[in-house]
Amino acid sequence: MAAQLLLGLSILVGLHELGHLIAAKVFGMRVEQYYIGFPPKIFGFRYGETEYNLGAVPLGGFVKISGMVDESLDTKKLSEEPKPWEFRSKPAWQRLIVMMGGIIVNVITGIIVFIVMTYAYGDAYRPKEEVLKYGIVAHELGQEIGLQTGDKILKVNGKDYEKFTDLTSADVLLTDNSYYTIERDGKTMDIPIPGNFLDKFSEREAASNFIDLRLPFTVGEVLEGTPADSAGLKTGDKILQAAGQEIEFFDQFQEVLGNHKNETIALSVNRNGAEGVENNVATPQTLQVRVSEEGTIGFRANPLWDIATTQYSLAESIPIGAQEAFNVVWINIRAFGKILSGEVSASKSISGPIGIAQIFGGEWDWQRFWRITGLLSMVLAFMNFLPIPALDGGHVMFLSYEMISGHKPSDKFLEGAQKVGMVILLTLMTFAIFNDIFKVIF
Repeated sequence: MAAQLLLGLSILVGLHELGHLIAAKVFGMRVEQYYIGFPPKIFGFRYGETEYNLGAVPLGGFVKISGMVDESLDTKKLSEEPKPWEFRSKPAWQRLIVMMGGIIVNVITGIIVFIVMTYAYGDAYRPKEEVLKYGIVAHELGQEIGLQTGDKILKVNGKDYEKFTDLTSADVLLTDNSYYTIERDGKTMDIPIPGNFLDKFSEREAASNFIDLRLPFTVGEVLEGTPADSAGLKTGDKILQAAGQEIEFFDQFQEVLGNHKNETIALSVNRNGAEGVENNVATPQTLQVRVSEEGTIGFRANPLWDIATTQYSLAESIPIGAQEAFNVVWINIRAFGKILSGEVSASKSISGPIGIAQIFGGEWDWQRFWRITGLLSMVLAFMNFLPIPALDGGHVMFLSYEMISGHKPSDKFLEGAQKVGMVILLTLMTFAIFNDIFKVIF
């Protein structure tokens, strides 16, 4: 988990700062230092006028450009006349491009990652037909808004949908007055999504507590040494009854286990092609299994549903990947609007390093790693573009003012703004880290 986070951030921060470095060098500015991470230095070398370093604190990075008021707050030489190679001696448009360089590289990186992932893996999804076949499982959060297990969701906000994931997409959760149109017991009705629902959905593990597809299943991998293994359950078994109750769907089986924790129950199992087959007709077997105190017996379910897969050519992947990348930015803009309006709690929505590491997961999966890295690249570009002093967006704001008004803010003003920006960033970082810790503990 931590290794994936460090690798992903190192790639993104390294490319971001490289964007600043390349733009600065193109315009003849002197770049004194290039850092991935923050000091103390682990490793470094000098090439030309620039010292390239790897820092021990892997939570960011920076480039130090001569004559620029940045987060280092090194202003000793600002009282001297600007040198030709200094940032402050260059035209405003060149300085603007230098400050946009990191953001531009992050956007390009995010787009490339999404294009490559679209081309390499296509789109595997559970189609609407699977939702209509058996309906949904409504967990606690789904039941709160009026959904019930077995409901078949026909439309979202009056429109058709294609994939199960469309039911919880940003377009649904970030849109005011959203609703589901469902079929229940042969009747059609609308289920409104409350205005405060997004705030609840932002809570930890809320997504898994909302809705799932209802699925018939067979026994998948049986974990060694578990009650299922001891009872003789085999991969491929079909569970017909549990504790005397008919079983068709996995949620029914989970409910039975939850009602019989720390008890031994009988399972009626159909085992085709193995024991219990007479005249090529499977006969049910009865197994006695002990349910754990967590309400499990130790196997992974093998869902019996169809997965639709769409493969794309490279030409098709380019617009699809680019749209997916920019959707990340649009979702962040809308989410910020919800936070600022008070509809969504900042404490539930903002995550720091711990929260990001949890997104990567505990197992190394290159497909997931690159998808999350592409997403973070677009998020990093968006966050850096915010007009906060000490961020690239703050520099862009002051440079835009200079280009429009024809007046450059004084170095003293920029130094003060940089200090204010650093306080804001440190406050936000502290909040995010402690918020992560609070969510993990509670």
